[in-house]
Amino acid sequence: MLTGKQKRFLRSEAHHLSPIFQVGKGGVNDNMIKQIAEALEARELLKISILQNCEDNKFEISEEIVKGTRAELVQLIGNIIVLYKESRENKKLELPKVK
Repeated sequence: MLTGKQKRFLRSEAHHLSPIFQVGKGGVNDNMIKQIAEALEARELLKISILQNCEDNKFEISEEIVKGTRAELVQLIGNIIVLYKESRENKKLELPKVK
């Protein structure tokens, strides 16, 4: 579970990132979740955009992706989801320590 301080840090790191996945009319499927999990292992922090033609609720989509990838939801703002998952082999981000 991320603290508020850690989420603020991750939001600032994610600000300059571009979304690398898009959820469209088809919604979320197993293949997409697998690809997102692999990208999280490589990058640790990423953005996903929800397109206008997506019929599902953005909260349900974010919940489904978080469950499937076992990642942490950093932020859901507008139609952009920001996810974080600590990498086992490609550790890049050093989170602020919890006191």
